[in-house]
Amino acid sequence: MDKHVIIIGSGLGGLTCGYILAKNGYRVSLFEKNARLGGCLQTFTRGGAKFETGMHYIGGMDPGQNLHRFFRYLSLLPDVELCALDRMAYDVISIAGKRFAFANGQENFVETLAQHFPGERNNLQNYYRTIEQVALHSPLYTLQYSPSLNLLNPDYIKKSADALIASTIGHPLLRQVVAGNVPLYAGVEGRTSFYIHAFINHFYNQSACRIVGGSAVIAQSLVRSIRAMGGSVHAASPVAAIHCDREKATGISLENKEKIAGDYIISGIHPLRTIELLETPLIRKAYRDRILKLKHTASNFTVYIRFKKAAVRYLNSNFYHYNGDRVYGCENYTQQDWPKGFLYMHHCSSPAPEYAESAVILSYMNFEEVARWQGTRTGNRGADYEEFKRRKAERLLDALEQQLPGTRSGIAQYYTSTPLTYLDYTGTEEGSMYGRLRDCSEPVQNVVSQRTKVPNLFLAGQNTNSHGALGVIIGAIITSGELLGVRTIMQQIKE
Repeated sequence: MDKHVIIIGSGLGGLTCGYILAKNGYRVSLFEKNARLGGCLQTFTRGGAKFETGMHYIGGMDPGQNLHRFFRYLSLLPDVELCALDRMAYDVISIAGKRFAFANGQENFVETLAQHFPGERNNLQNYYRTIEQVALHSPLYTLQYSPSLNLLNPDYIKKSADALIASTIGHPLLRQVVAGNVPLYAGVEGRTSFYIHAFINHFYNQSACRIVGGSAVIAQSLVRSIRAMGGSVHAASPVAAIHCDREKATGISLENKEKIAGDYIISGIHPLRTIELLETPLIRKAYRDRILKLKHTASNFTVYIRFKKAAVRYLNSNFYHYNGDRVYGCENYTQQDWPKGFLYMHHCSSPAPEYAESAVILSYMNFEEVARWQGTRTGNRGADYEEFKRRKAERLLDALEQQLPGTRSGIAQYYTSTPLTYLDYTGTEEGSMYGRLRDCSEPVQNVVSQRTKVPNLFLAGQNTNSHGALGVIIGAIITSGELLGVRTIMQQIKE
């Protein structure tokens, strides 16, 4: 086969499409604007410590579970070393002055929370069964082929996560607790569809782990495999335009003026950035306007912490803290009450670390706080920007110290990023953490199909199917299936 596929963007979506298509005989050329490959799989090193930028932990990696099967198909297992999180407390939710653990497996999950809410045991069982029902009715999630790739009950799409939880769980605080990992998808009260909550919670409840050395090993492995199968992967190669004739896309131009012809083009970057690369009547104003009107999830402010040697013991749980008794609405803050909450995670430098080398603490931040510096370059935004970040970091670290006393004294140095940083590196609108908002009030209007109005131009990445490792890989299978057939890919995964 001599069909040439051009892929824009080296995030997990683009790399997965590149691997699948190269494996099936397509000639693959992938172009990344940044000097470093990987998109949200990137890691960086400061002072000898390594930091994650996006994929902080994954689920479903026990043998036979869904992500494990996908990783096996993508030849990732030999290169990815895992560090399992505490199976009885992979997530800890700190709320209303108390702490609650999420445990792996239905029985452990229910019983651990029922110790705090004994009258809710049956409700917790029903809640877990509902989550499982949603996850197991998705054909690609379970690797059961169906001509229709979406067999979800419309109620789970059109009903918000908080509303369905409220219809299942009686105790008001427990409702907040089971939604306590909402920063994993930047959920919005009354807006985020329940199916997003269900997929993510089922995914992590199967098993949860960190990647030793960081998620960049995934990108590095996929790049090696694509090149070994004859494909090419180019860093520091920004795409300036996608060219079309009267019927289809014909190729791309790079910013260095080089032109590359292709039979198919897959864009793994944000749909808005893709539209900006196109000048063609094949993309009509109505389609452009719909993409422009997409609602997006919030962004965040991040502090990357490097610890002194053997100063802070490794925390084998993810720590979610909320100042009050609600997990929703932390993105709606004032200068006085920020941060309303945060997520704190250690990075894993070895399979069984005793002490942490580095950690990350994240809290919501709205783009309007940094909009005045838009258009400036990373590292050259000025002294007022650096002072802004310093003040925010100190407040966030103060909040962490209140919850985990002694952490401050173990810090050797810290580094920061804002929504502007995320915008520059990922191209998401206003530095959105997870791309488009899956809005239950407008489920049809907010769909971003892998197909565009240009017959041979397709989309991949977190905006097409869902975000996160599992969602993006499934989305890449659907996109690659436009060329190969989804049934073919699923059969290869099973084999």
